[in-house]
Amino acid sequence: MKTVPHQTLVFKSISELMQSLALSKPQHPLVALVNYDRSRISREYAGKSFLIDFYKISFKKDFKGQVKYGQGYYDFEEGGLAFLAPNQLVTMSGEESGYEGYTLYFHADLIRNHQLGKNIHQYGFFSYAVTEALFLSDKEKRVISGLFESIANELDNNIDAFSQDVLVSQIELLLNHSNRFYNRQFITRKAVYHDLIDKMNVYLAERFDSGTSSLNGLPTVQEVSDHLQVSARYLTDLLKSLTGQGTQQHIHNKLIEKAKAILSTSPLSIAQIAYQLGFEHPQSFNKLFKRSTSLSPNAFRKSFN
Repeated sequence: MKTVPHQTLVFKSISELMQSLALSKPQHPLVALVNYDRSRISREYAGKSFLIDFYKISFKKDFKGQVKYGQGYYDFEEGGLAFLAPNQLVTMSGEESGYEGYTLYFHADLIRNHQLGKNIHQYGFFSYAVTEALFLSDKEKRVISGLFESIANELDNNIDAFSQDVLVSQIELLLNHSNRFYNRQFITRKAVYHDLIDKMNVYLAERFDSGTSSLNGLPTVQEVSDHLQVSARYLTDLLKSLTGQGTQQHIHNKLIEKAKAILSTSPLSIAQIAYQLGFEHPQSFNKLFKRSTSLSPNAFRKSFN
């Protein structure tokens, strides 16, 4: 363990973290599972920030209240799952020892030579913000509890030639169920998410109408997600679930709608319209417009004359 500025503690190994938290030595050098029914974390590091060089999955069953997790607060009133990738910030709170559930830590080396090592970037929830954690129904909690119990049972066995393969397959199953449950969450909370989409559309409309695009350039996925106060990956996954298109495509669609309105009502040249919308080069505007409409901007304009 080492300390970097602002009292952030850096842990390169799971064993080191377990020792610092006064928890049992991990049964496998690359994996540790903390069962909060049986273990309580030392409060010595409450309020301290951590950078850990491994993955973390936290499952809270029935905790009531808020836990500071990452750089924000997560309301665990319903219980659920939260995910962190290596080198993301974790802040330990005093409440960390006040819930039922599990925390799983696993090092990238565990999955490096498996298909999961190549595919783990596809599980976008490791890039979600803390407020975008997965809320679980009672039935889903039972499924997730069973998966953690299976991992715990495997870790209780003596390490042999099959241990790593079994553990990796169990973690992959846990991630696949999490993907399924996130998709369910997007669907069942449509009203909330459609409000978010409406806010995005209002922002893009104001952005294109304000005349600032010629100075600021085209709206980016990061800019839009920052305005909505959600992570870029979460916004893209949400939009794909509800509309079949990601954030970049959604921005392009709104851009083309605005371009059509200008082309059909304004005498501005194609180059002027391109610069007004935020393009650095008119050729880029022409290419995107034709790909989206099968017509060049000029051909579209002539169709109105």
